[in-house]
Formats: sequence, structure tokens, C-alpha cells
Amino acid sequence: MASPLLLTVHPAGGEPFERRVEDELVIVGRSSRAGLPIADLMLSREHARFARDPDGWWVEDLGSHNGTFLNGERLEARAQVREGDVLTLGGSRITVKPAHAASGDGRPLESGHSIFRPAAELLDDRRTGPVAVDGEELRRHVERLRLLNEVHQALGRPITQSELFELILDRAFAHLRPQEGAIYMRAGAGSFACVTSRSTQGPGHAPFYSTNLVREVAEKGMAALVLDVEADERFACAASILGAGVRSLVAAPLLDPEGSLGMIVLGSAARTRCFSPDDMELLVSLASAAALRIRNVALAEEAAERRRLASEMALARHIQEALFPDALPEVAGWELYALNRPSRVVSGDLYTAVLRGEPPELAFMVTDVAGKGVAASLLTASLEALCAGPIEAGFTPHDTFVRVSARLYRRTPPEKYATAFLGTLDPVEGRLQFANAGHLPALVLASDGSCRWLERTGLPLGLLPGATYPEAEVVLGRGDLLVLYTDGYTEAESPAGEEFGQQRLLAACAELRDHPLPELAAALDGTLERFTAAAPLSDDRTLLLLRRR
Repeated sequence: MASPLLLTVHPAGGEPFERRVEDELVIVGRSSRAGLPIADLMLSREHARFARDPDGWWVEDLGSHNGTFLNGERLEARAQVREGDVLTLGGSRITVKPAHAASGDGRPLESGHSIFRPAAELLDDRRTGPVAVDGEELRRHVERLRLLNEVHQALGRPITQSELFELILDRAFAHLRPQEGAIYMRAGAGSFACVTSRSTQGPGHAPFYSTNLVREVAEKGMAALVLDVEADERFACAASILGAGVRSLVAAPLLDPEGSLGMIVLGSAARTRCFSPDDMELLVSLASAAALRIRNVALAEEAAERRRLASEMALARHIQEALFPDALPEVAGWELYALNRPSRVVSGDLYTAVLRGEPPELAFMVTDVAGKGVAASLLTASLEALCAGPIEAGFTPHDTFVRVSARLYRRTPPEKYATAFLGTLDPVEGRLQFANAGHLPALVLASDGSCRWLERTGLPLGLLPGATYPEAEVVLGRGDLLVLYTDGYTEAESPAGEEFGQQRLLAACAELRDHPLPELAAALDGTLERFTAAAPLSDDRTLLLLRRR
């Protein structure tokens, strides 16, 4: 069974105290009946729980309002706690100390010639502790204030993130005189990457690294001072540190209110420079001043990148809109209406309609490219270019699709394809010849109240080589309505996960079939919005309506 747990509790509004936990289960909260009560209004009555099992001690949040944070990371599940871990609950903080540590002595955690202390405690000590008045201590305090003022002034000017990292190392080398230095930043869940490094040994050096050091400093938020790397078993396997000749090192986490961003570590050969506790405190102060600026610079760069992407997406949408007809052809005896609503600024859907030949016939098409967003919109633009020539040249739906599908297959990966419906209409006779390349069936609502689905006649475009697309024919009588659509309509889901489907589409169109086509389209959108509870578009929607007067 694991040893008892020794905790140092820093309440939000009281004096720190220590508590030795020996029970198998201890509740932490503001309730007086909690096993570990803490006077903090930001805590829930039963906020978190410590539990012991043969593998060690564990902590879990009990659904508290403000959450429980372990070493700066919010707890989403039960997590094991170890010596040096720091828990943040509301405005209070709990540090896990080794069970053998003396109670109430306030001494840092020590191991041989190493010191590891929570950086947050060091910062609190510097902010709230008295300033000694003897000359040497006063001189160090003035030096620290001068450094921090210098850092704040330097950080106040406009600066990129890479420049900021270099500036931090500049100040650290100027005031702490190490031989080696590096900054590591969080690169993902549980991983850190070196973003900049420096060495007095000249170019070609490799940044020194230790998994144990990263875990203690960057993950747990501990400040570290190692006077003799070789004497500390935590670094026995740290080949990069020992290989670089580092014998003394000092490290501090880059902490801001949201947690640890990474760490800065400095190293030196013991015969050249042996770091002191004052150096550790100075580096913690420097790292704290830099961390907030790092976060702000990162946020500013992200905001600038989002603005740039938004501008590029708006331009992409403007270019894509130019692919749609400026105005739909006017055909005597017929009404024509179309719309496109992208789900992500740009669309993977396309429609077109042109009058061609003599006597003139109407050619119109609706396509839906697999996928969404920018990649789909690029393929849509390519598809429009491939189709425009054959359509305007008078090719039949079958011949157009055969040519386009072959070219699309050669130019795109297997997962990129498109469905399409292409029809050519004789306006006088009402005869519609069409091919359906894997697209949803078109809907024909006849004036006598009957309906008909025009099913697919071939595979999607670009899916397989040598695909063919047999044509079919239907005659549209007076008052008949043709509805072409993409799956953004039929696959839209209700809050319960039910799809809108073809039958609801049929019912919505049949109800207002005699209204002007723009009104019919608006009513269909309204029906869909009510069905989805006004949820954002999950897929592009394209609609083309054709009715014989």
C-alpha cells in the first residue's frame, strides 16, 4: 500500500498549512464535513477526492463548478499524483510533498545536490515576502528589479514569437552567464519541442534534453536547480546533458494563468559556473515575465493568421461565385431558379445552365464533389472547367460525362470524385434528355399531382476508368416541376439525428409547387431550418428548379 500523502495547502485567503493524509479516501471541499476542508468560496462543497490503492495515490474532480487542475492541466478523469505535483482548486493550491519531508519547516524539496520547488511558490515568496536590508541582499533585489524592468520594456515593443524566444535567451545569458541554454514549448499532449537554443561553444551544438527535467519543470511547474548533474540519478541517462559537458543547470517553467507553456533551461560546466538558489529565483522571475508575453504574441499571431485565412477564403468564395452563371437563361414558356449555400465559406457544389445551338436548347447541370471546404472547392473549379467546353460545344450528357470522368480519374486520387446530373431540354417539345452520374435522383412533380424520381444512370465522375453514362428521357408537360438538389438537403439532421430525407423534400416541394420558384426555395429552406432547429449547415446545399408554365 502507498505511503501516507503529505500535502501543503495554500488556501485562497489564509495561511498555508500541511496535512498528512492516511485515510484511504479523503474529500476536499469547502464543506466543514469534508475530510480536507478549505476556506475558499470558489470551491464546491465536495470539490475533489484523493484515493489510495496499491499503485499509489489518485485524485479526481467531483464535478466541481470551477474544475480541478493538476500541474496546470484540467482534470477530465482520475489521475495519479506524485511528489512535487501541484493541484489548483478554485483560488487555492495544494502541493504534494514527499512523505518523509519534515512538517512545517518550509524547506524546499532536496535530493542530493538538487533543488526542485514549485515555481508558483517562489513567485509568491518574492511578491509577498519581506526584502532584506543588508547590502548584498538589497543589491540582488535591485538587480532583479532592474532585470525585470528591462525585460518588460523589451517585451513591450511589437515582436514576433521567434524574436521573443531569442530575446528571452539574450537576457538569460546576459544576467546568468550560462554556457548552454534552450527553450522548450508544448508541442502537443505530453510532448515538448525545442524552439530555440544557444551555446557559447559556437555553432553546431545540439540542445541538451532530459525527459525527467521536462516532466518536473514543464509539466509539473517546478523550478529546478541541479548543482551536480552526475550526482543526481534522475539524469543518469541524460546523454545529451552529460555529453554537452553540463554539470550545473537551472530551469524554470513558463507559467501563465492558463498553465505551463514550456520551460527555459540553462546549463554550465561546474568549473565554469555553478548556479545558485538566487539564480533559480531570478530565472523563475524572468520566465514568469516572458510567459504572459509569449501567450499574447501567440494569440496575436493566431488572430492575424485567422484574419489572413478569412480574407483568402472570402477571395476564394468571390472567385468561386464567378463560376456560377451571372444570370440564368430566360427560356420562353419556362421558369428557372437556382441557389448555392456553402457550409464552409466555399462550396463543393456547383450548378450551371446555358442556352446552346440552333434552335436553342437548354443545358443545365448540378454537381456535388466528395468532401467539403477548400479541397472540394478546388476540385469543383476543375470540374467546371472540364465540363464547360463539352456543354457549350453541344455534346450530349453521355459524351460529356464520359470525357469528364476519364480526365477526372487521371488527375485526382481515388477518394476524389463527383456526382452530377446533366440534362438538355427542348423548350418547345418539353423533351428532357439526361444522364445521372451517381447523383441523388431528380424529382419531377407533374401537374396532375403525381411524382417521379429520375434515378442514376452511371457511376460518379472520376471513380473508375472507362465508365459509361446511358441517357434517359422524360417529357415535361405544362405545369410540371423538376427539382435538382444535393445531399445538403436530404442528409440534414434533426437534433435527434434523423435525416430530412427525400420524402420530406417531396412533401415540402409539393405543398408550394405552384408558387413562384424563389418562394418555393425559401419555403424549403424554412422547412429545413425548423427540422434542424436552425443548426449550422453541415454540408453544402445546391438547388435547381425548372418549371414549364
